[in-house]
Amino acid sequence: MLIDSYNRKIDYLRISVTERCNFRCQYCMPEKPFSWVPRENLLTFEELFKFVKVAIDEGVRKIRITGGEPLLREDIDRFINMIFRYRPNIDLAMTTNGYLLSKVAQRIREAGLKRINISLDSLKREVAWKIAQKDVLDEVVQGIEKSIEVGLKVKINSVPLKGVNDGEIIDILHYGMERDIPVRFIEYMENSFANGSIEGLSSREILEIIGKKYNFIDEGIEPGSPSHYYRLENGYRFGIIEPHRDDFCTHCNRIRLTAEGYLIPCLYFDEAMSIKDAIRNGDIEKATQILKEVIRNKPEKNRWNAGENSNRAFYETGG
Repeated sequence: MLIDSYNRKIDYLRISVTERCNFRCQYCMPEKPFSWVPRENLLTFEELFKFVKVAIDEGVRKIRITGGEPLLREDIDRFINMIFRYRPNIDLAMTTNGYLLSKVAQRIREAGLKRINISLDSLKREVAWKIAQKDVLDEVVQGIEKSIEVGLKVKINSVPLKGVNDGEIIDILHYGMERDIPVRFIEYMENSFANGSIEGLSSREILEIIGKKYNFIDEGIEPGSPSHYYRLENGYRFGIIEPHRDDFCTHCNRIRLTAEGYLIPCLYFDEAMSIKDAIRNGDIEKATQILKEVIRNKPEKNRWNAGENSNRAFYETGG
């Protein structure tokens, strides 16, 4: 079992398999050139899997594959299957922008993926284009529908931005409701790579908009999840991810691994340790020591509530 210095049980590993992305979202990396890290700098799936086995053996029970855009990593279904075969009961999930999803949903489901979170920031073509800086809406919607069809458990992630897509909160809620899939609205996380002119909505503002249409009850923060959930009178549940809350980090159970082998204890902080050399040298004991040290150094909380921007590139860590 992995326990940090604040007595939090760490059982959730997020693995960014690539920093590449085919979107240039305003809240993530709107100005980043289309480039990629040299292949030799990345851990292979076999090398990543060596560390995954260490993490699972030490107590990790949930793994999420992220990016950048994880579906840009060739043969990602092979990596999914490696994890699934090692521990079939692992909670194995992915976060994606959905653009390539309709073509691979069946394959990744058969490989062992259980759940998938898909970004949907707008149901209007021109607004989706403005956010992603690309015509993406049709492909994303097709990806959502295909994922439902093949039996993946789907959630929608949506980042409301003032003056951009904040008028669509109810529409996106209805989209999820009609398909019986949860929508999670995410407070914009200020970072130095985003468009400096954008501003997100707070959870209070999101709830005020929903409250004008629906009555709901507060069900609190879901155990093992960053989401604060609410239930409408018709039984439909939606969530809000609130990194600006004082208690957001109280039950944090996550660490992150980048495609280049950096193990990161907190999304906000720049601090990280590399497991690359240990894994490539076959030194599993050293990799285990690094894992435990990173968890020991995991900070008590992020700094968004202090009004600071993060220098962390979310496209390297999966947000």
